[in-house]
Amino acid sequence: MDNWRPFTISWDDNVPIDIAFVFEKEKPAGKHGFVTVDGDRLVYEDGTEARFWGTCFNSGANFPPPEYSEMVARRLAKYGLNMMRTHQMDSEWATPSIFQANRAKPKDNTRTFDPLSTDRLDYLIYCLKQEGIYTYLDLLTYRQFRHGDGVDAVAGLGQAAKPYTYFDPRLIELQKEFARDLWTHNNPYTGLAYKDDPAIALVEIKNESDLFTQKVVLEPYRSRFEAMYRAWAEEKGLSVPDGDVDFAEPDDQTAAFMIQVMQDFNTDMIEYLRDIGVRIPIAGTNWSRNLGVTAGQLTTDFMDSHCYWNFPLWEVGTTQTKPMVEAVHNNMAVLSQNRLLDRPFFVSEWDHAWPDEWRAESTLAYAAVGALQGWSGFTIHTYRYSTWEPEGRLGGGGSTINGITYRFHFDAYNDPAKFGLFLHAALLFRRADVSASTDSVAIAIPEDGGSWWRMGHADIPALELAEKQRVGILLPGEASDASRVVQPAEGLDPDAGEVVSDTGELRRSWSQRIGIIDTPRTKAVYGFVGGAGTLALDGLELDVDTDFATIAFSSLTDDPIEDTESILLTAVGRCENSGAEFDEEHRAQVEIGHGPILIEPIEAEVRLRTSQANLDVWVISEKGEAVTPLPTEYEDGVLKFRIGAQPKWNPSTIHYLIIL
Repeated sequence: MDNWRPFTISWDDNVPIDIAFVFEKEKPAGKHGFVTVDGDRLVYEDGTEARFWGTCFNSGANFPPPEYSEMVARRLAKYGLNMMRTHQMDSEWATPSIFQANRAKPKDNTRTFDPLSTDRLDYLIYCLKQEGIYTYLDLLTYRQFRHGDGVDAVAGLGQAAKPYTYFDPRLIELQKEFARDLWTHNNPYTGLAYKDDPAIALVEIKNESDLFTQKVVLEPYRSRFEAMYRAWAEEKGLSVPDGDVDFAEPDDQTAAFMIQVMQDFNTDMIEYLRDIGVRIPIAGTNWSRNLGVTAGQLTTDFMDSHCYWNFPLWEVGTTQTKPMVEAVHNNMAVLSQNRLLDRPFFVSEWDHAWPDEWRAESTLAYAAVGALQGWSGFTIHTYRYSTWEPEGRLGGGGSTINGITYRFHFDAYNDPAKFGLFLHAALLFRRADVSASTDSVAIAIPEDGGSWWRMGHADIPALELAEKQRVGILLPGEASDASRVVQPAEGLDPDAGEVVSDTGELRRSWSQRIGIIDTPRTKAVYGFVGGAGTLALDGLELDVDTDFATIAFSSLTDDPIEDTESILLTAVGRCENSGAEFDEEHRAQVEIGHGPILIEPIEAEVRLRTSQANLDVWVISEKGEAVTPLPTEYEDGVLKFRIGAQPKWNPSTIHYLIIL
């Protein structure tokens, strides 16, 4: 790390690069009308396709002071974001939460909203709306029910009372009460009830909840569930053995019942939300666990899923270290397990948490494959866990569980390796720089042979086709108009070494550990590009010296890179806090370190074909200053220059502007 240099992205809206002007015509949010569903797409009422690139706000971050709301809305817009998902605002640990702004004032129930918290959420949503940023509302995430809520076995209910909220009448009643109070609440800053505000675009009923991986074991809920099951079986003419039914280890019959319960719950909640005036698309829950969970969402408007790479290993407090770029079966396959071809798909959580040193590979990979697939949007988990205090280091989200400290950090807002690439991701995804797949493939799940509902992504190699063509699950009994129908085992050939999209714009070589995005307005390489020889894209050649990097180019106009007068270039790879310490395998963080954040300079020679003969290449500092032009050569329509090898007296950077 001897040559690593400081580059700290400011926590406020003094950002290095401001691309809000590219999307100025999209302000305020809601100008196109409510978000609706049209086949497998989200569209506004005026017919414009709705594409979202955004972030989650976690726990207390949903209730900031007014001046912070104004600032953060501007900051997100400058990075090109147009979606914020409210996550964990009902959680016990949030300070404030939707239920309590003052934790020193005891409260024995979760049935009313705190006026200060509500006012702050109202103003945040208003500020975001003015900047063209939509809101995705969570309903039930981490609510800890209390004695005053009138629920049974309250001491045994965990966060969000999973999975009992699917079937217990009192818990369902409380969920409806919460939804009614939220959606009919009038926001004094917008002058609209939440249900009447088109800037609130999407809603999910439950966060990461199901009846398969979260077991029905707590009494009296288990006995109530068994009574429901026996009545269901009798109605269908099915037999049930004597003795207690073990729902923790379902068979095919109990699994069919559990799927039905999830579907019925979603139907009931959606009907209730429609009755109180909610018009926007509604999802059930949001994770890829098994196909039983996927089937439980068949009665919802759109599908949603979550996925993490190198997620911490809870039992030992370390992370895995394998780069996603070298995996044949990666998160694109995992996410696609929850994608059905007949409705929109959204990814409301994704991340490669620090200390994953390869996390710079992630941002553009998700945006590019999502665009290829025709997915409707992404929100990273998360922007930050804290709220409005300045921070000069990476961090946020570490936990101590059962006496073990897990130092993993999801805060993305000041991470050059992730947020530094959001500028390109927003342009790539929102402008549809990556073309949608020309083909569609349905993975037909066979009902014959029994327990199809147990299948997960690891049992379905065909999900690996997500980087090649539009792909989705075809559950038993469902129909599809896909171009092709394939069997679950028909995945990629590991010996082929690479996958290329049917559009020809995306290529990933797991054998070389390199990914390429090659479109007219955005071009990028990512992975272990150093020493790989010349990387040749259409109109661009790169010779990279640094081992690991993402190098991205995006036109800042409607013109292609070859003809535009303004190009953003970002080059970033590994970055850490000053003084951060890790074990030998970089699997466990020993010391979090301190500011300033350090980046590894990315050194490369660039040869860019352009019709503009007088382009300059400027180094952009972390404060957004164009500090110095780089030496360039222009010959035979090719602009040639080197990045990353600036003299020591120049500030380090990840950003460059190529402009007239």
